[in-house]
Amino acid sequence: MSAATDGITGVFTSDEGARIEVRNLGGEIVIAANAAGFKTLAGHLLTLAQDGTPDGAHLHLEENNGLDKAP
Repeated sequence: MSAATDGITGVFTSDEGARIEVRNLGGEIVIAANAAGFKTLAGHLLTLAQDGTPDGAHLHLEENNGLDKAP
C-alpha cells in the first residue's frame, strides 16, 4: 500500500501472513502480533522515519487495512 502525506508518498508493505491486533484496555494500549505482523509494523515505522517525511505524517491501520479485528 502507499500513502501520500503533504505530497510525499511512502510505500508501506506487509509481510505475508502478517497479523496485528491493537486493544485498548482502558489504562493501556496492547499491540499483539505474530512475527510477520511485528516486522510489518516495524517497516511502517521505518518508512515514516525516512528523511524528508514531514512532521505529523501518519498511517491509519484499520480493520481490513492492516489490523485484525479484536475479539
